[in-house]
Amino acid sequence: MSSSRTLPAAAADLAPGIVPRHVAVIMDGNGRWARARGKPVMAGHRAGAEAVKRCVKAAILSGVRYLTLYAFSSENWQRTTEEVSDLTSLLRFYLRHKVAELHEQNVRLEFIGDLSRFDAGLRAEIDRARNLTARNGRLTLILALSYGARHDMLAAAQRLALASVRGEIDPASLTEQDFRDHLQTSSFPDPDLIVRTSGERRLSNFLLWESAYAELSFLDVMWPDFDETHFAALLTDFAGRERRFGRRLQPDPAL
Repeated sequence: MSSSRTLPAAAADLAPGIVPRHVAVIMDGNGRWARARGKPVMAGHRAGAEAVKRCVKAAILSGVRYLTLYAFSSENWQRTTEEVSDLTSLLRFYLRHKVAELHEQNVRLEFIGDLSRFDAGLRAEIDRARNLTARNGRLTLILALSYGARHDMLAAAQRLALASVRGEIDPASLTEQDFRDHLQTSSFPDPDLIVRTSGERRLSNFLLWESAYAELSFLDVMWPDFDETHFAALLTDFAGRERRFGRRLQPDPAL
């Protein structure tokens, strides 16, 4: 597919109401991309970071308002010490040297996940990036770092249970919105579209609560090869889907 640096017309011409407000991406395939080329896994992660830049640019051009990227899962800590060190070093580099570019693009940077597992220096870079971009409004880029949806839901349940024990809430009156308000994603809209690259077809502990009515798209392309053309094709496909949210659509009386 083309690696054009402008959004293809098919996506650029979509009506604003058809463009998904929130796109979430499981960026998968860096390691396989590297191994297929006889390169170390870290080369795949570096190439994947370039794909992130292309994805962010395409989201901005298309009018997407929220973009969540599954950058480091809670399960990724089980990888080799060397790979975890390489991943965190790459993250530190981009937070330290590339956030200014996002700031210039009017992108707000947010984070979800168990950030306490990172060292103090990396957490300071995360705070700096969040504070620098806090007032930006063109796109909110949410990085899921050390993130696991089950852990987030369990933590929300624990907070609600403690509030109940303290007599602050009545368990019988709890609503889905009350539960959602205790998730780390509470200040963001649920994703309209969740994408996974590399040919895998599962969510892998990503936004499990929030994905209840998301459209799902699975691409065979490895993440380092993802470009604006792939993003445009996803938006075009999304525009052709009928989203009923459990309701039955009424027939058009004019037909």
